[in-house]
Amino acid sequence: MESVTATERKREEEAATASSHLLQLSDRINGWSEKLLFVLMLAMIFFTTIQVIFRVLFTAFSWTEEITCFLLFFASLVGASVAFKRGSHIAVTFIVQRLPGAVQKALAIGVHLLGIVFFSVIAIHGTLLMGTESQQLSPGMQIPMYWIYVAFPVMGAVIILHLLAGIRQTIGKA
Repeated sequence: MESVTATERKREEEAATASSHLLQLSDRINGWSEKLLFVLMLAMIFFTTIQVIFRVLFTAFSWTEEITCFLLFFASLVGASVAFKRGSHIAVTFIVQRLPGAVQKALAIGVHLLGIVFFSVIAIHGTLLMGTESQQLSPGMQIPMYWIYVAFPVMGAVIILHLLAGIRQTIGKA
C-alpha cells in the first residue's frame, strides 16, 4: 500500500513540476512581450513624429506610414497576448459571480478552451496565409508580407500558452 502511495505522490510532484514549468514559461514570455510592446509603441511614436516633421518641413517619406501601420498591427497582437496573460480583457462577470464556485471554475476552463480553439484557428490560418502571400511585397517598403503575417502563428501560439497556463492556474485554485 505504501508503494502505491509513494507512486501517486511521485506522479503528483511530476505534474506540479510540469505545471510550474508551464507557468514559468508563460511568465517569462509575458515579460518579453511587455518589453517588446514598449519598444513597438516607442517605434510607432518615433516614426509618426518623423513623418509629421518631414511632411511639414520637407518631403514626406513614403514608407513611414506603412511601417507605423505594421507596428500597430504587431503591437495589437502583442498587447492581446499580454492582456490574456493578465486576464485584462473585457468580460461580463455579474452573472458568473453569482454562480457556485465549482460552476465558476468549469465556466472559466470552458472559456479558456474556447480561446485555445479560436487562437489555434488564427495560428493555422496565419501559417497558411504566410505561405500563400509569401511572394507579395509591401507597397512602401518592398518587404515580403511573409514577415508581417508571421505574427499570426507566433502570437497565436503565445496566447495559447497563456491560456493553457490560465487553465492550470484555474484548476489549481481551491
